Amino acid sequence: MSGATMDLEIGSARVQVDSQGSGPPFVLVHSLLTGPEAFDEVADSLAERFLVHRVSLPGFGRSDRLPQPDPTIDDLADHLAAAVAALDGGPDTIVLGNGLGGFVAAAMAIRHGSTFGRLILSNSGAVFPPERTAAFGTMSALVTERGMPAVVDVAVLRIFPEHYIKANPEVVDERRRVLETVDPVAFAAACRALAATDLRPTLSKLRNETLVVVGAEDATTPPEMGHELAERIGDSTVSVIEGCGHCPQLQAPAALLDAIRSFVDREEL
Repeated sequence: MSGATMDLEIGSARVQVDSQGSGPPFVLVHSLLTGPEAFDEVADSLAERFLVHRVSLPGFGRSDRLPQPDPTIDDLADHLAAAVAALDGGPDTIVLGNGLGGFVAAAMAIRHGSTFGRLILSNSGAVFPPERTAAFGTMSALVTERGMPAVVDVAVLRIFPEHYIKANPEVVDERRRVLETVDPVAFAAACRALAATDLRPTLSKLRNETLVVVGAEDATTPPEMGHELAERIGDSTVSVIEGCGHCPQLQAPAALLDAIRSFVDREEL
């Protein structure tokens, strides 16, 4: 990665932003199971055309956790919206969120959609089914009691399909190193926020032109969650990446970039 790292002051919390390139703003927001570094290859390519900002969510990188004891997805969305505004976002700004970042970006579009332009929701959803919210409760409890090492191994296995890990065993240690640096208090709070989130009642307010990216082998936010999300958004397109798990920016960056370019260029070329 080339570019510059800056710290924004949003309220009483510091927000780390890594920026590179030039052109219209393109904001990247990572998942619960990764950090901004997961976008390295995607960001380098996008920076040939856009001013790319990778925003670290609270508790990741140098970003402070939020002062609320139990911030909601809406709290995170308001926080992100303030960061995007500080980065001179506007109607030409594109926002991409993966996983947790997708839930936050969708909530931001519902609450602050007029402040930016197109939206890309990668491996996300509107709500987790009950059988999956229990996993967030377990992770939150484990992290609270024993810190990040208690969940990193399980978390890494939820990023990639088993066949990808077998073919690329080095990704396990690489992802483990990143997750161990996350603030456990912020991570546990994000788990609880995801478990409690249901965007379905307010998704009709989302007016941004939206691309929903679905990993066909995503075990964390399964394909049916992405398809449901797209069905509930008025102006949306779905792009399915075959053989891909939860983080296409890591596993299939070329396919993700193709989906982004098709979405961005379809009205510009």
